[in-house]
Amino acid sequence: VQLQAFGGGLVQPGGSLRLSCAASGRTFRNSAMGWFRQAPGKEREFVAAFRRGDRSTVYEDSVKGRFTISVDNAKTTLYLQMNQLKPEDTAAYYCAQGMRTIASMTRNRAGYDYWGQGTQVTVSS
Repeated sequence: VQLQAFGGGLVQPGGSLRLSCAASGRTFRNSAMGWFRQAPGKEREFVAAFRRGDRSTVYEDSVKGRFTISVDNAKTTLYLQMNQLKPEDTAAYYCAQGMRTIASMTRNRAGYDYWGQGTQVTVSS
């Protein structure tokens, strides 16, 4: 499985960005697709995830109501619509795919098998 993330950039506070993650390979076998982010000097943290089995979504508390994760019908492209962006959202954003991610591991980096390269999001005036 190969993942390629893109769509990052510089945006003013209150603005919006849409990240995309194109997947190729055995994507039909995945159980969860997610977004994580890592700011300089900090650990990589969970942002949002989509679980294939029940088509449920999970969000980190600080992005609830502002970010929306979605997957296209072919289940090959993952999106993250980010609205009302704040300076604290500044980070490199990574997409990930888990092949057998159990529910309790959805928010955990260890629950994911494949990672894309990061795409930088900078929120600044």
